[in-house]
Amino acid sequence: MVPLAGSFAVTSVCLFGSAGSFRWVNAWVFLALNLAASVVASALLSDNPELLAERKNVKAGKSWDKPIVGFVVLVGPVSTWVTAGLDTRFRWSGSMAPALFFAGIGIACLSAGLLAWAMHSNRFFSAVVRIQKDRGHVVVTDGPYRFVRHPGYAGMLAFTLATPLILNSRWALAPAGITAAVTVLRTALEDRTLKKELDGYTDYAETVRYRLAPLVW
Repeated sequence: MVPLAGSFAVTSVCLFGSAGSFRWVNAWVFLALNLAASVVASALLSDNPELLAERKNVKAGKSWDKPIVGFVVLVGPVSTWVTAGLDTRFRWSGSMAPALFFAGIGIACLSAGLLAWAMHSNRFFSAVVRIQKDRGHVVVTDGPYRFVRHPGYAGMLAFTLATPLILNSRWALAPAGITAAVTVLRTALEDRTLKKELDGYTDYAETVRYRLAPLVW
């Protein structure tokens, strides 16, 4: 629960510190959604100690992946939150349509659900890119992996793009978009690594053709 509390605290400081006020309903809604998604993920990990240990094993990942992880997990989200807070504080952009706010909530809920489903289905759901030979790494084809090869990244990307909508900030679309683009890059690099190093993945990729979104890519 300590990492969860720490994450909540950092997100709160970024949002309310940049906005200069706690009277920001959109931020409270986003925090509630983010906290709910984190609690579900923590519950899934608590039921799987082996996977929890794997996700803490960040030093074992590919060297090229480490700066990407740092950007996608920390730099990108923090930039999005702070930009949205400053936008709210100084009113750089006008209000977005209320429908976009509710659309953002819907997308965030669906993406969090997809991410949780992927984590539940894949006992090799690592926080970094690595072939887990020490854990008998095999291709996972159950759950959402029947439809796309990287449902976890798909969920992360969708949640990232939903964030500016929930926070009512056009300016935040810029850092969120960059973060999403880096997530796509990471997906492509990991997919290439899996084809080269994980037995059976190439055959799986011929069956499940799309990486992130059916009929798109």
